[in-house]
Amino acid sequence: MPILEYRLTEGLHTDEQISDLLLASARLYAEVLKSPVDRVRVVAQLHKPQHAVVAGKLVSEGGPSAPYFHFLVLEGRPVEECQALITGFTDLVVSSLGVDRSLVRGGCWPIPPQYWGIAGAPASVMRAQEIAARAATAAQGA
Repeated sequence: MPILEYRLTEGLHTDEQISDLLLASARLYAEVLKSPVDRVRVVAQLHKPQHAVVAGKLVSEGGPSAPYFHFLVLEGRPVEECQALITGFTDLVVSSLGVDRSLVRGGCWPIPPQYWGIAGAPASVMRAQEIAARAATAAQGA
């Protein structure tokens, strides 16, 4: 489920900076949620400077770059994890892209597990199967 999307202005950052941001974000997401990194998805959506307005000015006409992000978590995650991700992703935007912290915005979108699909099945079903499999493995090891 861990999915993160950054919105960045095209042409303001190098591919290397963006790659570093995405890779560091995937590691942070996995670490905070205690999730295998192979489940994490991170993308950067680039928009043209003439297609973005910040503080009432087109970015192409001198408006500041103001990246934002949003990420998904299954409902029920502790608020502390979500807040740690908001802070961590902001820190990564600042350090990787050199953006003024005061211009970065981001948010968390909790999704009820019954409304999220994994391999075509509701996450609530997949989660229940995973918990049962872990319990069975633990019982066999005891």
